[in-house]
Amino acid sequence: MPDFFATCPRGLERLLADELTSFGANDVRTTDGGVGFAGDWALNYRANLQSRLASRILWRVKEPTRFRTEDDVYQAAYALPWTKWFDVSCTILVKVTAIKCPLKSLEFITLKIKDAVCDKFRMEKDVRPSVAKLDPDMRIHAFFEGEQFTLYLDTSGDALYKRGVRIHTNIAPLRENLAAGILKMTGWKPGIPLFDPMCGSGTFLIEAAQISLNIQPGIDRHFAFEKLKNFDIKLWNSMRETAIAAQLPVSELPLYGSDLYGDALKAAHQNLEDAGIRQTVDLKQCNALEASPPEKEGILVANLPYGERMGDEDELAELYPQLGDVLKKKFGGWNAYLFTADLRITKLMRLAPSKRTPLYNGAIECRLFEYKIIGGSNRPK
Repeated sequence: MPDFFATCPRGLERLLADELTSFGANDVRTTDGGVGFAGDWALNYRANLQSRLASRILWRVKEPTRFRTEDDVYQAAYALPWTKWFDVSCTILVKVTAIKCPLKSLEFITLKIKDAVCDKFRMEKDVRPSVAKLDPDMRIHAFFEGEQFTLYLDTSGDALYKRGVRIHTNIAPLRENLAAGILKMTGWKPGIPLFDPMCGSGTFLIEAAQISLNIQPGIDRHFAFEKLKNFDIKLWNSMRETAIAAQLPVSELPLYGSDLYGDALKAAHQNLEDAGIRQTVDLKQCNALEASPPEKEGILVANLPYGERMGDEDELAELYPQLGDVLKKKFGGWNAYLFTADLRITKLMRLAPSKRTPLYNGAIECRLFEYKIIGGSNRPK
């Protein structure tokens, strides 16, 4: 049975493990930044098609192997049956990541692995695959930890958070799989009112709409596994047809978004339109500090401005207490979930979070703060 590894934003590993288990994965094991699991190729196809939390699904083609020199790595890579896995017409790209690796140059070891693959093709087929730095057909991932390394073939291709539906974005948008993980952490489910008062290009709302309509995240894109020699096109077509048949009709949903900036709302409108789900979300232009709850109770979620999204710390210091006042005065009965890298928020909001969850947006350490709002006045400065 093949062994796979699903990468994800740090902080979502446990949720991803639960998701993969629900798909039928075996031997599920979490580690920082991802989840290992075993299963057949039907499971691989399903994970690529349906996972909302994974970034990539990697197929482990070389188990953890000890090495001493670069040549050890070359020989181990050369010994693998690359020509049985994909055709020489496929372009390749090798990516190396390492933790406490004794080798001096990761660039050199990347080159050695690429040479091993190309040399194997040249020896068996008398021709070698080309390297493509942009949009390769096959991505080969090498992970070094201490004096061991593991090799993977990427079965996803483009990262899975690239759903193919959010084309128009604002500055520093939230990745779709992180947004899906945050929605999961809030306890939101289809039918519960959801409001994003700083919706930007609409990431949270698009994810929520697709979840509500049972639209699988990978239904509108292609995957690298389609270019593997063992690709079962009949199985894949059947899986896609079943997923499409299970989609619910597009209708109005209790999903609400607003943003201060017209350009951001225009992007959100366009993304929803392009995805064919425009009528699912109620959008309006509004300052978050002037927002009113669209329903009596529900879940408010927001990716707050921070870092490169809004460089002026003084502006943020003014925003947080005002936002706390708005939540306290207007959103009693709602649960608010605020995502930010600015940890000053706990003091400046003047609201006590009931939970704070560490998450990473790329390399940026962030927190998801939970506030269960009880109506009334905010505590004084």
